[in-house]
Amino acid sequence: MTERAETLLVTGGAGFIGANLVRHLLAHTGARLVVLDKLSYAGHRESLADLEGEPRFTFVEGDIGDRALVGSLLERERPRAVLNLAAETHVDRSIDDASAFLHTNVMGTFGLLEAVRAHLARLPAGERPGFRLLHVSTDEVYGSIAAGARADEHAPAEPSSPYSASKAAADQLAHAWHKTYGLPVIVTHSANNFGPFQHPEKLIPLMLLNALDGQELPLYGDGKNERDWLYVEDHCEALLQVVERGRPGERYNVGVGRECTNHELVTRVCALLEEERPARANPALRARGVSEYSDLVRFVADRPGHDRRYALDAGKIARELAWHPRHGLDEALRATVRWYLANGAWCAAVGHDRRRLGLGERARA
Repeated sequence: MTERAETLLVTGGAGFIGANLVRHLLAHTGARLVVLDKLSYAGHRESLADLEGEPRFTFVEGDIGDRALVGSLLERERPRAVLNLAAETHVDRSIDDASAFLHTNVMGTFGLLEAVRAHLARLPAGERPGFRLLHVSTDEVYGSIAAGARADEHAPAEPSSPYSASKAAADQLAHAWHKTYGLPVIVTHSANNFGPFQHPEKLIPLMLLNALDGQELPLYGDGKNERDWLYVEDHCEALLQVVERGRPGERYNVGVGRECTNHELVTRVCALLEEERPARANPALRARGVSEYSDLVRFVADRPGHDRRYALDAGKIARELAWHPRHGLDEALRATVRWYLANGAWCAAVGHDRRRLGLGERARA
């Protein structure tokens, strides 16, 4: 009888990072991929449409907080690892209404941890040592980092937004379930991701699509908030290394170490867009009397609690797992610009009205 291929369960696999990770795992492993996603506003079957019919790919619609569903999936599929990317992620949305973030990021993570704990108790003793639960988190849990400093894995959690607070809470649950129950959990904290399939409400796709339509490019505050930008393909490679060789109970930062301000980033995007689709040939810009994409930049009221700077120390993953990012920022930005230019149908299917979110009480006032 032919031996069954190893199975990996990816939660949140129809989201931005998840959809890229599923493709990366299909390309770089021989594993079967089972994707669990509840298809919220940021999770879309369109992001996985080209995988329909792939014999190593199975999609299941459902919530990670549904312990009965997750338990039955674990029992039926017997995955070697669970990679948890299921999360609500947009800071502005969390400011306007935190309830979905607490439901998915906190209670959903709790439900998943409990389902995995019950599953491990049922597994034959010989199958338990190789099992892993990878919980994917964010650099935002560390809060704003002082100039010249970097947050390593021992930095305290100092979240500033409801989103980052919900992720910090989930991280602590994962850590506690390892300490108390011996669950083989590994936590990663990544820098700001960008690349294909990112929801149009996020900074880079929002600026791209607004620029193409001749709409304003809104930069919060003075535009000098600093972020470390990580190409999603590099992040996926890091996650694969962690799930294969990372140590249970450990945390790994996944960053690049090339911070730039939001204004600098948008300027680079505008320059690349000018090369790929010149403003002079764009009727939307001609109608506004605008000659360059960068002329559309507007500074707007800042987000409440907006962290000034994120910066990770990613030395641990480099030392222990020999992971290093392979893509330069301009190279990866160009690939991202070209992807959005070539995938207008996906953008339309995902949809986003591009209205400003995250003003909290000021919006209601």
